[in-house]
Amino acid sequence: MHKFTSYLLFSLVISIILHGCSDEEFHGTEITPDLPTTSFNLIDQFGQPFSLEDNQGQIVVAFFGFTYCPDICPATLSKWSQVEKALGDQAQNVKFVYITVDPERDTPETLRDHLETYSPNFIGLTGDTTALKDVYDGYGIIREKVKISESAAGYLVNHTARFYIFDKTGRWRLTNRNDTTAEEMTHDIKILLKEKIES
Repeated sequence: MHKFTSYLLFSLVISIILHGCSDEEFHGTEITPDLPTTSFNLIDQFGQPFSLEDNQGQIVVAFFGFTYCPDICPATLSKWSQVEKALGDQAQNVKFVYITVDPERDTPETLRDHLETYSPNFIGLTGDTTALKDVYDGYGIIREKVKISESAAGYLVNHTARFYIFDKTGRWRLTNRNDTTAEEMTHDIKILLKEKIES
């Protein structure tokens, strides 16, 4: 088993054992401080550079997907739309970041057109092979191209489907299962929004 995947499974078990039902406890799995946060040095759907460091003071919610995805990815974006609506005015302090696992087809223009159907505020990221590989490796993202001969798309991409949530300091704080509900995600984000940044 991939070492990174083993760590996440272990963390999830510990989280289930230790967490109760307090309103101030996370539904997602907390990441220990000694696990490094890999930055994003990628390009958004408007051709502008994006990095975690440039988003200090914001909560960043990330997911790895692709625009040709038939099920999990569109369901994720719909869930994000629900979360954004539930956050109300607080949503202005949250960045929803969709990182492609299919850079061959997901150009900035393709990402822009796709994400606009869900929210004009969602951010789509792509980049060159090296930059994307660094991010995939940093978060244990597994991606596998699968040819579909009867499909007009030609192929699909099997990939890790989890949420990655970063706090106001840019540190990776939580990982959430893909079946996390919009209500649970909103709950976790609101806890992080309450936190104060130490000067």
